[in-house]
Amino acid sequence: MLFLRNNGNAAAMSIGLMGGTFDPIHMGHLVTAEEARQQFDLNYVIFVPTGSPPHKEKETISLPEHRYLMTSLAVMSNPYFFVSTVEINSKTPTYTIDTVRHFSGSEKEGPEVYFITGADAILEIFTWKDYEELLRLCTFIAVSRPGYSLDRFRESLNRACPEMVNKVHLLEIPALAVSSTYIRERAALGKTIKYLTPEPVEQYIKKHDLYLSG
Repeated sequence: MLFLRNNGNAAAMSIGLMGGTFDPIHMGHLVTAEEARQQFDLNYVIFVPTGSPPHKEKETISLPEHRYLMTSLAVMSNPYFFVSTVEINSKTPTYTIDTVRHFSGSEKEGPEVYFITGADAILEIFTWKDYEELLRLCTFIAVSRPGYSLDRFRESLNRACPEMVNKVHLLEIPALAVSSTYIRERAALGKTIKYLTPEPVEQYIKKHDLYLSG
């Protein structure tokens, strides 16, 4: 992968993977990725827009090319952010384990992989495909908002998947009242979405009439 530039030594690399539909990507995603990069000393954060997510109907999300281009526009000013088409190009539904395998390479020579996701999602890890292999291949960064109880999270994680306790780091992100759903709803009503998503993404949404109702 061309962005793994560290004197050719991929094993010394630490990369963060951030998956999602990104429909659209918003400021909360970007703040989370940058905070994870700095706190965990990641060389890069790679955004991975989903292609055919197994838990969502295709009709409920925008076309992959729109989501990929919006994500690319959002990250273009940050030299530590990249966007991957590995899931978008997949002909079949994509799972976290497949993406992590793609980026981790061999366990001896590949980069150290951190998977960035919501704290609530982590508590369902034992339902994920091949989750035991995931525990071997990557470390998880569980993102929470201020006020989220770390002790309660650890207790819940220990009950749900005790073997994962030492593979998860909690990352607290300032409470940003923004979500992709909220942005789509505002756009559908013709309301402004300025400052909820980067300006190039805002302009892209307007140009392509995304999320308009009716």
